[in-house]
Amino acid sequence: MQYTVKKPINNNILRVVDPTGCELIVTGRGLGFGVKPGYKIEAETVERSYRMTSPAVQQKLVELLEQIQYEHLLLTDELVAMIRSRVNYPLNESLLITLADHISFAIQRSEQGIRFSNPLMAPIREFYPEEYRLGMECLATIRQRCHADLSDDEGGFIALHIVNAELNTTMSVVNDVTRFVDGCVQVVEYFYNCHFDRDALDFSRFTVHLRFFAQRVFQGKQEQENDTHDEVFRALIARNCSEHYKCACCIAEYVRNTWHKELSDEELVFLTIHLKRIRMGK
Repeated sequence: MQYTVKKPINNNILRVVDPTGCELIVTGRGLGFGVKPGYKIEAETVERSYRMTSPAVQQKLVELLEQIQYEHLLLTDELVAMIRSRVNYPLNESLLITLADHISFAIQRSEQGIRFSNPLMAPIREFYPEEYRLGMECLATIRQRCHADLSDDEGGFIALHIVNAELNTTMSVVNDVTRFVDGCVQVVEYFYNCHFDRDALDFSRFTVHLRFFAQRVFQGKQEQENDTHDEVFRALIARNCSEHYKCACCIAEYVRNTWHKELSDEELVFLTIHLKRIRMGK
């Protein structure tokens, strides 16, 4: 099979069209040297190819590849493959772009002696433990391969990019979600006057619930259930788990005052149930 060159990006990367007319990005060491639009290249000479489902994402990849080093793309591609093999959630295809951009910029900053601190390191480690471990593993690989003097904070940033790809949203929303979860946990610990075991399974379930609830809140996808049976069930939970229901109401007040969002009765019930679980684990 042959590809038709649409545009050389650099000596290693080309925009091409396959025999069906689909555009993709192909890479290979020296693949684009001396190549011009209209040239034919054999598929066997291509080392890696990228075809994004979204034309907008494909264009972002093209723009990024015009700016970063080829080695940074190859390293990121390897890291993304590792990440995909280790997480249980589908990941947005733009992870390759956002992560390659971040890694390349982080390496450039390190060469200039510039460091960015990550104010969310503690919440990231607590609320996204698997993503945090993957981020630190990626960081170790980057340090080894590129001999870059990167701080541990970069591992936290990489973890947030993974979370971003899991939630299929923007980094701004991911930052808000992280602060949202951290605030809710502080409310809970203040209410019960205790510090929860971050390694406990029920605490992990609780924070995962908060993560996806927060995502629905910030994307305006909250579900409202007003069925009579649901109202009866809510009243039953409120009566039989009164202390935990009061804590859930405190979380609702925090969300209302800080984020100007309202919790549905359904969310109050789910929060109450999770709070009962983590308290039983004490």
